[in-house]
Amino acid sequence: MARKILITSGKGGVGKSSITAHLGYQLSKLGQRVCCMDMDVGLNNLDVIMGVENKVTYDLHDVLEGRCRVKQSLIDISPTLSLIASKHNLDVDFTGKNVRDLTDGLKTRFDFVLIDCPAGIDSGFRRAINACEEVLVVVTPTLTSLRDSDKVLGILANYKVKILGAVINRVRGDLVIRGGLMGCEDISSTLKIPVVGCIPDDDSIYLSTSLNLYNSRAQKAFKLLAKHLLNGKGKVYDATTYYRGFQGALRRFIRQNV
Repeated sequence: MARKILITSGKGGVGKSSITAHLGYQLSKLGQRVCCMDMDVGLNNLDVIMGVENKVTYDLHDVLEGRCRVKQSLIDISPTLSLIASKHNLDVDFTGKNVRDLTDGLKTRFDFVLIDCPAGIDSGFRRAINACEEVLVVVTPTLTSLRDSDKVLGILANYKVKILGAVINRVRGDLVIRGGLMGCEDISSTLKIPVVGCIPDDDSIYLSTSLNLYNSRAQKAFKLLAKHLLNGKGKVYDATTYYRGFQGALRRFIRQNV
């Protein structure tokens, strides 16, 4: 039976869709059957990140309105990774129960259903909560992101969902060392939830044309996150390691002065 996990945040632009896509890819590489679902209606881009924007025939809206079967909406990225895309505008009328029925129907087909949630705390966010059982909160190491995420956690406390923890995205290890950015322990203490993933600010995420980041720092971080999620424990990537020692000091100098 699939684990239904909502990937959410307090504000837009923190990288939820990127986290969803790359986490799904790494889980599939570990032998898990994964479905990524784009519920960010109107601001959707999960199909673009996963490289299948030209293969979308039926989307989430088509399934919910009965124009196609669930199986017809699935876009296979690999034998163990699929996507249900969303490409409609904001004029979408469906309920939390509609989405829950859909995700329940995927339970026997997949091991994980990862739901890319709309940003904010409006009706789209609340519909998505009703379709999941577990939650990952994506944050960036900024005060605005942490403040908004704290508000989301307050709302989630009213629902019967398990908070798996926070995934910190776009972490610049050089600034963490200098004290210019909060580290994992500080963020965990602020939000009062564990940090289960730390994704470095790595150019490979922006430059790669596929989900395979080719042994980059970001790929190592996503692998650790996937293993943590699968096993319920594990290491969290340390974004500061790359900037320690003699070579690390040189990297810090170049990063901060060029």
